[in-house]
Amino acid sequence: MANLINEVTIYTDGACSGNPGPGGWGVVLMAGSHQKELSGGEKLTTNNKMELTAVIKGLEALTRPCKVKVYSDSAYVVNAFNQHWIDNWQRNGWRNKAREAVANEDLWKKLLMLTSKHEVEFIKVKGHADNEFNNRCDKLAVAAASEFS
Repeated sequence: MANLINEVTIYTDGACSGNPGPGGWGVVLMAGSHQKELSGGEKLTTNNKMELTAVIKGLEALTRPCKVKVYSDSAYVVNAFNQHWIDNWQRNGWRNKAREAVANEDLWKKLLMLTSKHEVEFIKVKGHADNEFNNRCDKLAVAAASEFS
């Protein structure tokens, strides 16, 4: 029987030239000795949308349930899960503390659906520092955004 790889590391980043403006996202997936890069972008978007899209695209690339560590420099994404903002948003009908509609509700719902299929841990990394995989994601995201500039 083959040794199944079910632990995956995903690095993600989003970039935007202007906010809103042309944006991109980048992902580096790692499982065992395998590594894969993904990227894409949009003509008119926001940085937060690109950060969310990067995580979504990374999780969508998984073909079976996995134990996943998602590394992101986005406090917006990491804190939503680790500080349980997303639980409160759902409980409050997708309203934030100020009783305003949660921005990017469609992307959050998609991300929730994807995280329910896996065991996901979100880990905050410092952006634009010395993490080679976060830096690679940044390069992928910036390059993808430049295609829409």
